[in-house]
Amino acid sequence: MDENEWGYHGEGNKSLVVAHAQRCVVLRFLKFPPNRKKTSEEIFQHLQNIVDFGKNVMKEFLGENYVHCGEVVQLPLEFVKQLCLKIQSERPESRCDKDLDTLSGYAMCLPNLTRLQTYRFAEHRPILCVEIKPKCGFIPFSSDVTHEMKHKVCRYCMHQHLKVRANAQLMLMLFPFRNKQRMHFALKSLLQEAQNNLKIFKNGELIYGCKDARSPVADWSELAHHLKPFFFPSNGLASGPHCTRAVIRELVHVITRVLLSGSDKGRAGTLSPGLGPQGPRVCEASPFSRSLRCQGKNTPERSGLPKGCLLYKTLQVQMLDLLDIEGLYPLYNRVERYLEEFPEERKTLQIDGPYDEAFYQKLLDLSTEDDGTVAFALTKVQQYRVAMTAKDCSIMIALSPCLQDASSDQRPVVPSSRSRFAFSVSVLDLDLKPYESIPHQYKLDGKIVNYYSKTVRAKDNAVMSTRFKESEDCTLVLHKV
Repeated sequence: MDENEWGYHGEGNKSLVVAHAQRCVVLRFLKFPPNRKKTSEEIFQHLQNIVDFGKNVMKEFLGENYVHCGEVVQLPLEFVKQLCLKIQSERPESRCDKDLDTLSGYAMCLPNLTRLQTYRFAEHRPILCVEIKPKCGFIPFSSDVTHEMKHKVCRYCMHQHLKVRANAQLMLMLFPFRNKQRMHFALKSLLQEAQNNLKIFKNGELIYGCKDARSPVADWSELAHHLKPFFFPSNGLASGPHCTRAVIRELVHVITRVLLSGSDKGRAGTLSPGLGPQGPRVCEASPFSRSLRCQGKNTPERSGLPKGCLLYKTLQVQMLDLLDIEGLYPLYNRVERYLEEFPEERKTLQIDGPYDEAFYQKLLDLSTEDDGTVAFALTKVQQYRVAMTAKDCSIMIALSPCLQDASSDQRPVVPSSRSRFAFSVSVLDLDLKPYESIPHQYKLDGKIVNYYSKTVRAKDNAVMSTRFKESEDCTLVLHKV
């Protein structure tokens, strides 16, 4: 264990990841505020719960080839301390409000999916990896929704108004349709405004996207320079804006093909509570929908996603959010009242684990008829937590140019206009969302919808005021024609 063989890879709100320089593995450490202490046993159990949830729940829903659970490892404390000192200068300033856990010695060991190198992968070219956060893929269908706006505009779009008070490109466009034009539009929009929802790695190094929510994004010409060895433009241009557009177009086409492919077996195909006759609706604020309206075209026909693809499986897990937070919150309160009266039952209810086969089986109950029991309320709460996990996951697409003789390669292959790529698809960020976060989600939902509704009303009022004011007198003049 030499800290010099490991380097900073990235971090989120709750964990930090370092990658090995030679081997395709990473270590994931938990992070905590300076004043918050946990025992080694608590940290071990926290990490083991993450592993168990991935293995017993998400792998069952999404498929074993897509989910990499890893394992909990114990490391020498001196190694962890030296590693922490080594990477501190590379951490984004906005993430340094929490410290890496250097006291327990526990971490998760996982494959480095940005450098997916296997036998028969071309060694003379680096591996390309695209990370996408697909976000929520459907408009709420629950009858418990009281805000009509939520039946028209997706949560992601409304949240962007609250966060940045500006128009944002909508992730919803990736999901409900097999329409490739729609997916191309979504991916190009995402490339233009990646925020923290898209990253591109070359040989494990970030070349496009945000290291942190506040860091700038590289421009397309620089990205095209990195991608030329993979996607040489079919029109033969060596440089310039036409070349850049051609390279980006190749990337978008390949990602779309990969996202719509797949044959890995998972049980999520049995979950289809929201895909009824009406189908998942389109977000009215979608730039793609606005573009079609400007062209005088209707919204594209609903055709669904291929059932074998990862997007379809992810969408099905997201739709375990059967009641929306508005319908779920009263059930959460029912569970809370029960726990206040019988606090010793928390372990029996499996709120903090174990996340085993029994936990998974209870998630398959898709009934929405409330019988007034704690059991019904708990099932809906657990389903909501799993659905929120799927709404915040990341999809990793690793690409490597095929060798000349790749006929015996067992990996799936996707063609581009000038080459062929072996690829693999994986899902990350599958930690079960905390039970304690539900009140926060309920308050945030109301805040998001109210702010968006207010801004839309203000915009509509401004438009109307330029057309006609009721207090003004008007004279209608008729002319002979």
